Amino acid sequence: MAGPPMQASPNYEIIAFQFAMTLPRQPWQNYLQPDADAVPEALAFLFFAIQGDGRTLLVDTGFSAAAAQRRGLRVERSPQVCLREAGIDPAQVTDVIVTHLHWDHAGCLDDYPQATLHLQEQELAFATGSCMCEPLLRRPFDVDDVTSAVRALYGGRLRLHEGDAQVAPGVALHHIGGHTKGLQAVRVCTARGPVVLAGDAAHQWQNLRRRNPFPVLVNVDDVLRGYGKLEALAGGPDHIIPGHDARVVQRFPPLPATRDAVLLHLAPMLPV
Repeated sequence: MAGPPMQASPNYEIIAFQFAMTLPRQPWQNYLQPDADAVPEALAFLFFAIQGDGRTLLVDTGFSAAAAQRRGLRVERSPQVCLREAGIDPAQVTDVIVTHLHWDHAGCLDDYPQATLHLQEQELAFATGSCMCEPLLRRPFDVDDVTSAVRALYGGRLRLHEGDAQVAPGVALHHIGGHTKGLQAVRVCTARGPVVLAGDAAHQWQNLRRRNPFPVLVNVDDVLRGYGKLEALAGGPDHIIPGHDARVVQRFPPLPATRDAVLLHLAPMLPV
């Protein structure tokens, strides 16, 4: 006997927000083994909103002005201001997917007290384990962000995942690792096909295409294997969205009446 018909996953809209940038960085800062033709490039700081099926989900939460100041950066607009400019009430965010706990992705978690947080169990273990005794490994983390995640765990708001998992119909988590032990990417069903928010599995499109990782990592083999996984999950090359590429806001259609916010569920205006 045939079972009930499968329901199609809903199609979501995705907004990418760029809220800060670095100054141009030297090639050795962006690539593990810079090519001879590599040039200085700035990194953008991005986070994402996914809307559809009665949900508003965030992928990463950026960082605060205070955290930026400690690292010599400046926040153009806080993530919450970016959301309000886009007509999104931060209080209505249902879920926050944390790709990993580095300071530039997991700041401001306490700003969404009603949301369920989603994190890989390996990432929490990594960020609170003995490897954090090594200054090199703990440098990209901020103890306040890790503490926020632990508070959410004890408050019943943190959902820990072991590998690939579904957060909502049409929104799936995929463990990648490499950059950190528990790094995860997010696959989202959209009208143009599956879009993969890579997080720091690919900082820039060139890291992915040249198979040349960003130099902050814990396992280069996992990074390289992760590139293939991103490509297998996505609907095509322009369906993979890197975590720090300044070209994202240049290549996708802008969200009207906002600044540095673009629509990833629509086809790019320029080749990616």
